[in-house]
Amino acid sequence: MQANSQVNRRIARISAHLQPPSSQMEENSGLARANCRAKGGSPGFKVAILGAAGGIGQPLAMLMKMNPLVSVLHLYDVVNTPGVTADISHMDTGAVVRGFLGPQQLEAALTGMDLVIIPAGVPRKPGMTRDDLFNINAGIVKTLCEGIAKHCPQAIVNLISNPVNSTIPIAAEVFKKAGTFDPKRLLGVTMLDVVRANTFVAEVLGLDPREVDVPVVGGHAGVTILPLLSQVKPPCSFTQKEIDYLTDRIQNGGTEVVEAKAGAGSATLSMAYAAVKFADACLRGLRGDAGIVECAFVASHVTELPFFASKVRLGRSGVEEVYPLGPLNEHERVGLEKAKKELAASIEKGFSFIRK
Repeated sequence: MQANSQVNRRIARISAHLQPPSSQMEENSGLARANCRAKGGSPGFKVAILGAAGGIGQPLAMLMKMNPLVSVLHLYDVVNTPGVTADISHMDTGAVVRGFLGPQQLEAALTGMDLVIIPAGVPRKPGMTRDDLFNINAGIVKTLCEGIAKHCPQAIVNLISNPVNSTIPIAAEVFKKAGTFDPKRLLGVTMLDVVRANTFVAEVLGLDPREVDVPVVGGHAGVTILPLLSQVKPPCSFTQKEIDYLTDRIQNGGTEVVEAKAGAGSATLSMAYAAVKFADACLRGLRGDAGIVECAFVASHVTELPFFASKVRLGRSGVEEVYPLGPLNEHERVGLEKAKKELAASIEKGFSFIRK
C-alpha cells in the first residue's frame, strides 16, 4: 500500500509539470496534483509564452527551454498546448515546463511571471500586408494584455504579434486603462530586423554575421524599418548600389520569406531565433548584467512620435535608457522622414482600435 502511495505521488509530481491542475482529471485519476518544482530545476526567471503552439511559438518555446536563465516556462495557447508541452518537457534542461489551454487557464499561465513573450496571432500569407493582419491580431493582443494587467502587471512584456507598429500602442492603452502601464516594461520586438541586417551586411562585407552590428530604427514594417548603415560596426563604407540593395532587402525580408514559403507560412524560425535572442537580453538585464543594449520599439522621445524603435539599454526595470539616433547621412535622413510618416499612421491605427 505504501509503495502504491509513493508511485501515485511520483506520477502526480511528473504530471504537474506537463499541465496545470484540472479538477476533472484529478477526479478521474484519483491523483491530487502536486504544485512543485522538478528536482534539479535551476534558479532563474519565470517566463510565459502566449501563443506557444503556433508557428513562432513552438520553436520559441523549444529555444527558451534551452536558456539557462529560465527556471519555469509556461506555455499558453487556445489549441494544442498539451502536446507541445509534453514534447518540450522531455528536453533535459533545467527549466520546468507547464502547459495552459484556453482563456479559462490564462490567469494560471500568467501569475508570478517575470517575462511574458507574445507571438500569438495569425501569420501573414502571400499577398497579405501587415495591415491585413490588424483586425484579428489587434483583438488577440488586447485580450492577452488585459490578462497581463490583472495577473502579472509587473512583468516585462515582449510583444511580437504583428503589426507591432500598431499592437504596441494597443497594449499601452490597455495597460493605461488598467492603471498598470509602465513604459519601461513594454517592448516591441524588432530584433528580426537587426538579425536580418547583420546577416545581409555580413554577406556583402564577407564577414561572420556574429561580428556585425547594424542599428535598425523606426518601426517593424516596410519603409518604417530603417537600417543605419552609416553606423555599422565594424566601421565600413558601402556604394550607393549596395546601400539601396541592403535597405530594400532588410525592409522586405519578411516578404522574401512569405513568397519563398509559397503559402506555407511566414518567417517563423528566424523570428523565434530573434525573439529568443531579445528575451535573453531582457533576462540578462533583469539579472543585473551591465551594458545590455539592443534595438526595440518602445515609448520614446527620440522623435515626435510616442513610440519608436532605437537602441535601448536593458536592466532590472526593463528599458533603463533610450538612446538617440546619432549622426545620420542624407540617405538616412530622407528614410527617417518616410518612416515617421508611415509609422504615425500605424500608431494612430492602434489608438483608434482602442477608442472605437
